Amino acid sequence: QDILRRYTKGGRDPRGLGQKVAIQLNDTHPALAGPELIRLLVDYHGLPFEEAAEVANQTLGYTNHTLMPEALEKWSTWLMGNTLPRHMQIIERIDDWHARKFPARKVAIVQNDEVRMGELSFVMAHRVNGVSALHSDLVKTTLFSDLDEIHPGRIVNETNGITPRRWLKQANPPLSTLITDTIGEGWEVDLDKLKGLESSAKDAGFQDAFVAAKLTNKKRLAGKIAEWTNRSVNPEAMFDVQVKRIHEYKRQLLNILEVIARWQDIHDNPNGNHAPRVKIFGGKAAPGYHVAKEIIHLINDVGAVLNSDPVTRDFIRVIYPANYNVSMAELLIPAADLSEQISTAGAEASGTGNMKFALNGALTIGTLDGANVEIRQEVGPENFFLFGMTTPEVEQRRADPAQGRKAIEASPRLQRVIRDIGQGRFCQSDRQRYQALIDRLWNHDHFMVAADFDAYCAAQAEVDKVWHDPAAWREKAILNTARMGFFSSDRTIRGYMADVWDAQSALD
Repeated sequence: QDILRRYTKGGRDPRGLGQKVAIQLNDTHPALAGPELIRLLVDYHGLPFEEAAEVANQTLGYTNHTLMPEALEKWSTWLMGNTLPRHMQIIERIDDWHARKFPARKVAIVQNDEVRMGELSFVMAHRVNGVSALHSDLVKTTLFSDLDEIHPGRIVNETNGITPRRWLKQANPPLSTLITDTIGEGWEVDLDKLKGLESSAKDAGFQDAFVAAKLTNKKRLAGKIAEWTNRSVNPEAMFDVQVKRIHEYKRQLLNILEVIARWQDIHDNPNGNHAPRVKIFGGKAAPGYHVAKEIIHLINDVGAVLNSDPVTRDFIRVIYPANYNVSMAELLIPAADLSEQISTAGAEASGTGNMKFALNGALTIGTLDGANVEIRQEVGPENFFLFGMTTPEVEQRRADPAQGRKAIEASPRLQRVIRDIGQGRFCQSDRQRYQALIDRLWNHDHFMVAADFDAYCAAQAEVDKVWHDPAAWREKAILNTARMGFFSSDRTIRGYMADVWDAQSALD
């Protein structure tokens, strides 16, 4: 209403709205913007329905942020009709308008007495974009394949970005100062200038300064961890961090299973050359997501046992600070040595935490999922710890309903981990607490936790190997920072301006 009020204030014809105004649908949550804009144009500005629909289409863009069904909302026509009767009328007319324009269409907005907000957003937008190269391809080939067929070229890719002003300049003063001292000013608004650091990657003096900056951040975080959790951690240990929303596809469960296996290995060989690690988890579960909450319980129960174990606590600590948020992230990310980006291939749209960690000199252990694919391309495969199945391999394996059981049976190491959990080793007061999680792995390992477990452990062993070669680790970390210019949000915004909004910067 306010956009139209301001636009028509000087007597301008609302038919030209799309030439001057861009409205972006940020996932399906604001999908009613399309019907609402049509309502205003028809009911208050007197446009015929078809013209109003064309104006809305020219004005709206739709960014799809996830392939997960919980974000692709479907609302019953009964609920929509009773709550928003005029909008329900308009949605049905949009569906009819689209069907008449494209008689070959195979999907509808209203199906099975439901309004499908993803399809509504697609039809109402002149551009639809994913947020990483892999994700945009999956939006085309799986999520909206039928709509893409009748609207070729409507789907484009705009890989997410992060702002270097917050996530390096503000969050990491020690590293920011070192960068400016080395390559000069201006990188904050032209992140490609970080490539100037590449020539210093092997320089021992620069490596020492880079590590000193990291250690400053780690000491700062160690102080905060003591404040938050009343636990001490060694800043000289590897800070191995996974912070993000708790979800089965993000596979915090895979991470904590490997932690248990590592703990068992240390007990088997306490004098081995183990790389000391501080395993830091952070994130929240949706209120009704029971499985995610059980994973949080397991991480904390494992941490309680490991952190008090005199044999292993110098080699492995588990930290889960409460109430993870952006302010905490600004402390955790600059201090991280290893970034855990281990989602099931084909599940993560993009991620931006992966970009923030790499920009701040953390090495990534991850799958070929989301923007991990592009990060690995940019920083170099040799500077990224890759493991796990590809998206087609995941889909192929899911066709076997017994694949979870088969993966467990093929992995003695995983069997031992599951046995300890099942016997109540980490929850003496309720030995059956995690039986449902174990049953889920055995009977319905949809997110390939068991299937990728051995590959993940092997990749973690490679992480240990590189950690024991400080010069090699430092070089890789420096090159991660130096090669992250592509992931500036400035580049992303320029992409939206050129591909979606047809806008020009006032700075040009």
